[in-house]
Amino acid sequence: MVVHKIHLLIDHQLEVFNYPYLNLFLPLIGILLTVWVVKVFLHGRDGKGVGNILLDISQRSGVAPRSKMYSQMIASALTVGFGGSAGLEGPIAVTGAAIGSNFARTYRLSYRERILLLGCGSAAGIAAVFNAPITGVMFAIEVILVGVVFSDFIPLIISAVCGALLSKIILDDTILFDFKGMQKFNHHNVPYYLLLGIICGLISVYYARTTHKIEHFFHHQLQWNNYSKAVFGGVILAILCFLFPPLFGEGYSSVKSLASGYPQEVLRGSLFNLQGYGDWVLIIFVGLICFMKVFATTITLASGGSGGNFAPALFTGAFLGFCFSMLVNKLNFIQLPVNNFTLVAMCGILSGVMYAPLTGIFLIAEITGGYELMIPLMLVSTSSYAIAKIFEPYSMDKKYLVEGKKVFTEDYDRNILSMIKFHEIVDTGYEVIYTDSTLPELLNVIRQSTKNIIVCKDRQEKYQGFIIFDKVRKVLLDPELQQKLTVKELISKTKYQVNVDDEIDTIIAKFEEADLWYMPAFENGNFVGFISKTRLLSAYRNKLKLTIS
Repeated sequence: MVVHKIHLLIDHQLEVFNYPYLNLFLPLIGILLTVWVVKVFLHGRDGKGVGNILLDISQRSGVAPRSKMYSQMIASALTVGFGGSAGLEGPIAVTGAAIGSNFARTYRLSYRERILLLGCGSAAGIAAVFNAPITGVMFAIEVILVGVVFSDFIPLIISAVCGALLSKIILDDTILFDFKGMQKFNHHNVPYYLLLGIICGLISVYYARTTHKIEHFFHHQLQWNNYSKAVFGGVILAILCFLFPPLFGEGYSSVKSLASGYPQEVLRGSLFNLQGYGDWVLIIFVGLICFMKVFATTITLASGGSGGNFAPALFTGAFLGFCFSMLVNKLNFIQLPVNNFTLVAMCGILSGVMYAPLTGIFLIAEITGGYELMIPLMLVSTSSYAIAKIFEPYSMDKKYLVEGKKVFTEDYDRNILSMIKFHEIVDTGYEVIYTDSTLPELLNVIRQSTKNIIVCKDRQEKYQGFIIFDKVRKVLLDPELQQKLTVKELISKTKYQVNVDDEIDTIIAKFEEADLWYMPAFENGNFVGFISKTRLLSAYRNKLKLTIS
């Protein structure tokens, strides 16, 4: 609502001055305000991005910080309200998920119930934004939750319906995202829908990789403080919004204009005064905006702004679909329904960027008020998703987490393994024998120990190896051999060892390769204890019980 009011102010000054000169100042002010609020009031914990919710699920047992219940609302409202080229749907999903998680914590609910409520919160948030309850449910299932069972659908549906109903009651109809006047599906256009799906997939890959490069530049190559980055990114964003006014804010007003048959509206307020120049100028202008949106969005977020990629994906899809259908029509190949292709491409880009094809399909079906476009939506969505999946195995939100081995949302077993921490499986309670000790001394240590393994060190306390009692039992019980052997000759060594920063799946791979039951563990080169398969399997069983309890 706040963002909508600010944008009404922008539209008013456009009517007065014939050009949105505030575009030169507001985006920069918004990003600077966001950085200041996050640093001063949120102590640097903005928690932006759906990826953070996935991290909460995999690494923190679904416990979201309480600050997430309000931090994203404040930060994203400042960023997007002042013209940041990002979306509000991601922050709303994060906020809803945090509310669900903390509700479960307050009432001491189980792990499974906490994860389900987290998903219910995100479903309600997405459903409220678009007045689309089925879309909210699909988003929670495809993006947030793993291992959903049939009984989970009931609370998800109730949450989504409540979110959609409240938004319908509270929000004005002009704020809600809906479209009318779609044309009927024509099966003769199927080849063009398939071609559009392929293009959507390629544009989605371009979107993801461009985002990665810009974020890498801001986070790793640009060694400036937060305020300097905000000024730098804000100035670039202001210039982009000044040259291409539709890039200002989330851009839904421009999307409505394209999908409702009023494309000339996107030229309104253009610096180049492009209105009245004909369809080719419109096609070129819309095409440029389609490619520039990813720059505007990523710069907004990487420079310190807050928001999500849900709305930018829909925006990019709308401009791509309009440009594609208009180009085909101008070349006289066939006369395509521009409104339909504009909407269907929104589904295609959302599917290729978020890796959520069902969310995209039901979103467009619900906001158009029917299922007339269901067949082309399925064609474009699945083809775009397949193309994107070939080039990028994981979505943008999951890619960095998977590469950092912090979350494996497609693999249930790995999800459980990723919850196991190093300190849970390392055994530091071991007995020590020195390399120059006598065998009677070793026998005495073994009598007092409850372990099957003894650590061997030299007198400088440096790790030398280990002695496994089962392997030396016969030697230790033979009086004749006791007179001939020393402790040093009984030491076992292995080239395999575990480091404190090793991931659990790496440790498992080492066990399989070494064919050992125990492996020594080190931290910064110093011996800290042993890890056994027994402790690892026990930790896995405990986490598995936690997820199903």
